[in-house]
Amino acid sequence: MLEVLSEPMFLLLCAATGIYLLIGDVIEALILGASLLVVIGITVVQRHRTERALEALRDLSSPRALVVRDGRQSRIAGTDVVRGDVLVLSEGDRVAADADLFATSNLMVDESLLTGESLAAEKRLTVGDASAQAGKVFSGTLVVKGHGYAEVVATGARSELGRIGRALGEIEPERTMLERETAKIVRVVAAFAVALSALVALFHLALDHGWVESVLAGLTLAMAIIPEEFPVVLTVFLALGAWRIARRGVLTRRMPAIEMLGAATVLCVDKTGTLTENRMAVKEIFAAEGWISPAPDTPLSRGAREVLSHAALASELAPFDPMENAVLAAASRHAPEADAWRAAWRLDRDYSLNEAFLAVCHAWRDAEGRAVVALKGAPETIVAACRIDATRGQELLAQAGLAAARGMRVLGVACAQWDEKAWPADPRAFAFRWLGFVALADPLRPVVPAAVAECRRAGIRVVMITGDHGGTALAIAREAGIRTEGGMLTGAELETLADAELALAVRRVDVFARVLPEQKLRLVTALKASGEVVAMTGDGVNDAPALRAAHIGVAMGSRGTDVAREAASLVLLRDEFGAVVDTVRLGRRIYDNIRNAMCYLLSVHVPIAGMAFLPLAMAGPVMIYPVHVVFLEFLIDPACSVVFEAEAGDREAMRRPPRDPRQPLFSGTMLAGSLALGATALIAVVLLYGWAISAGRTDEEVRSLGFAAILFGNLALIFANRSQSQPILVTLGRSNPMLWWMTIGAVAALALTLYAPAVAAVFRFAPLGAVDVGIALAVGIAGILGSELWKLYAARYRRAETS
Repeated sequence: MLEVLSEPMFLLLCAATGIYLLIGDVIEALILGASLLVVIGITVVQRHRTERALEALRDLSSPRALVVRDGRQSRIAGTDVVRGDVLVLSEGDRVAADADLFATSNLMVDESLLTGESLAAEKRLTVGDASAQAGKVFSGTLVVKGHGYAEVVATGARSELGRIGRALGEIEPERTMLERETAKIVRVVAAFAVALSALVALFHLALDHGWVESVLAGLTLAMAIIPEEFPVVLTVFLALGAWRIARRGVLTRRMPAIEMLGAATVLCVDKTGTLTENRMAVKEIFAAEGWISPAPDTPLSRGAREVLSHAALASELAPFDPMENAVLAAASRHAPEADAWRAAWRLDRDYSLNEAFLAVCHAWRDAEGRAVVALKGAPETIVAACRIDATRGQELLAQAGLAAARGMRVLGVACAQWDEKAWPADPRAFAFRWLGFVALADPLRPVVPAAVAECRRAGIRVVMITGDHGGTALAIAREAGIRTEGGMLTGAELETLADAELALAVRRVDVFARVLPEQKLRLVTALKASGEVVAMTGDGVNDAPALRAAHIGVAMGSRGTDVAREAASLVLLRDEFGAVVDTVRLGRRIYDNIRNAMCYLLSVHVPIAGMAFLPLAMAGPVMIYPVHVVFLEFLIDPACSVVFEAEAGDREAMRRPPRDPRQPLFSGTMLAGSLALGATALIAVVLLYGWAISAGRTDEEVRSLGFAAILFGNLALIFANRSQSQPILVTLGRSNPMLWWMTIGAVAALALTLYAPAVAAVFRFAPLGAVDVGIALAVGIAGILGSELWKLYAARYRRAETS
């Protein structure tokens, strides 16, 4: 509330109200006093609406937690976790509450948020010692490795993190940079307006007018000039824009990302789950007898069952990856012994996938303590680990290449025995025996080809970055419509390129395969170095640096980790490419609407300020008093914060190239065009004003005609600024109910001021005849005719250029 009371417009209204009280004009003072209450009400409602939108976004952006309730796993908001819930913890999760562990597998947790210790803490069960830190996990900490189950013992303010949070409760949040910039603009213009109004007051006094009338003239001019709506437009538009984007399934974590969306030139996307449906299924198995397609009623050969069962043994205990879920589902159907082994045996050693060894290795102990080692991963890694001779190895990789060319993801499978008690440090020490391949398919989402085509029309490159086989990546890229003429680069090939060479390569290549998460950062950096504005999708812990480095980081909501979500600017609640494209379209719409609203604000203040000053200079009857400015402000505020925000956007928004991110919102062209439009509207009103005086009209009739023309011109400016390129005749076909409600309300309010005697007396108006109203309407429209003719000419020129 204090911020509202310190606004320049509020202070000027208070000054005008005080002057009217001093001179005894109680009715005028009461009207301005009432307008003060309305201004406060409008501002508070607008800010409350903004805060509600932001609060809804904060609720959505709270960390998600996977819990076990009633024997079923479900993912809920972290704020909904309660004592007694069982948390399911996996790599990349942000712990939602303080909890005691009762099951764990190689669990490592980053507790630097609480302790300042940079090294991750190893977690283990501490039977009989409830106070031991090793058996506890804490709210806000991050799981960096392994899995675990824990029972919640404290949430919210009762957690360790909550105790710290209570100490922050009294700290006032700082304004954002955007809010500071707009506030600075208003302050600068307000200072200019006050200085100019003082000069006008002195000038008016020099013309032998009374001091009261002179001060009121100066205050009126200041009120007419100050663009106090600028902060409202930017704050409300970005907050409600983020809310609109959230309704489309995309959460905005950082507001500047909304502005950057319209400038994106490259969308870097993963294949699995984003372009495809993320419902992997085992389609073929390659064993000693060749490729086999599993059928529901046909038993698999012994070799194929061995491939499936060992692929299942090399999968995580609680898999997160859709491929591993598909492998386990196929093993349950066709090789049920794998389920029995995973239930009865003990996973003794887990060798994770890394850059040097693109495979997962699990070492098990069976019921008798014998070692069984299973390996699953990239075909070339598996073939190399089995030490197969070169000729046979090439034959096997050729078979994998054939499946990959058909658009399938291929995993090699191997097994080994181990007679020693201690496990080796490196899985390559095992003597692996090659078993076969598992080929999985993930169909392309039906909406992807159309979405990719829309991106290309909008001047946005779609780049696929995947860990898949190159053949699979190229097959999916062709099906999706992603450009493949530039060929493909693999992660291994990236490592051979210097940074300068990679920056050149990314200009022609749109498909990258066998890319490790750590290499995504190099690709983002290279794309930025080549001048691109990069939007990047990711879901894993190792994707976080690339998401942070990208101009617009986009994390996957349902299958992404908390680390990825926190590093990103946007979070997809629906993990699909269509949502990314929808977000870009909305981002362009929001930016266009902000720009159109700003153009309107710049142009609409020109005729109001001009008619507050020129009659004084012309020694004619005063046109604008504070009450008139307040009346127009009640029209301007809803127009810029409601009507323009609700605009559906330009239909051609996704048919033009991305805007230059270095282009300022208040460019020279925008300022010149808006001020010129306002100037033409002012000229039309001035001509009407001069004609009315020369025709011998009374002061009240002149004021009524001029004010009606300003109001109609104001409405015409709203219609004209709905689009900077399309004429009104085109934009009239776009639906915007708020525009018509506001138009009807403004005309009705004008009629009340003209024809209700008590109200007309306050406004110093005389009733107008139908002809005069028609003249005022024609003058208001005439002020925008030049702009509309220019739009028609520009549209015809663009059509001629493209034909």
